[in-house]
Amino acid sequence: MKIFESMEVTGSALTAHRLWMDTISSNLANINTTRTLDGGPYKRKVPLFAEMLDKTVGGYKDIGGVRVAEIAEDPTDPRLMYQPEHPDANGDGYVAYPNVNLVREMTDMLVAGRAYEANLAVADSAKTMWNGALEIIRG
Repeated sequence: MKIFESMEVTGSALTAHRLWMDTISSNLANINTTRTLDGGPYKRKVPLFAEMLDKTVGGYKDIGGVRVAEIAEDPTDPRLMYQPEHPDANGDGYVAYPNVNLVREMTDMLVAGRAYEANLAVADSAKTMWNGALEIIRG
């Protein structure tokens, strides 16, 4: 086991949670985007996390951290609002808005932020332990 393995695992989690927060920010920025280059409203993006398995030792797998396997589009239907005067209204007067829910995004942002803070605390604890070990060695 490498001495810096805990910092590598924590670093991968910090990177994944930062990407999650970036994705949430993009969703919030596009909450009212009714027309994209692909046509139709913006579709909510969601990061899919996967574990990184480092190696097999004695028949057990050491977990090497977490990664974002992909940024997927949320398949839920868009929100329809009756706005016949809107330039993107369909024949019935409904406008398709993104499937982004403000409450869900803010809740996810809190979860991602707390997870990020928890991983920072792990990194700080590891640093404190390493400094303590160095002090013992220095005598």
